[in-house]
Amino acid sequence: MKYVVVKKHVSNYPAPITLEQGERVQLGQPYTGPEEWPNWVFCYKLNSPQKGWVPKQILDKYEHYAVVKEKYTAKELTVQPGEEVEGMRELNGWIWCKRVRDNEAGWIPSSCLKIYQRAE
Repeated sequence: MKYVVVKKHVSNYPAPITLEQGERVQLGQPYTGPEEWPNWVFCYKLNSPQKGWVPKQILDKYEHYAVVKEKYTAKELTVQPGEEVEGMRELNGWIWCKRVRDNEAGWIPSSCLKIYQRAE
């Protein structure tokens, strides 16, 4: 689905956690912020300094650890109002998008986007 950015979003994580299917992670705290972003858990990559937010849907939990069910990156896309993006997947208040002008991909909060409407 095509979207237009209506609110600026700047990535807060220059080195996002990147995981492979079958990889184990240590589980941290679930997200509890004021935004409506349910089902995110802070994870720590084993034997690496990488850490970040991971959707619960892709984790098989085992006490303090989890196994990742699919390849994942927490890369956020920095965007400005008026930019056009193609939405690929929506999870827990965020949409994985590819920017139209340069094909760069990353997560954007759904609150920053509006479905693209062609002018008639």
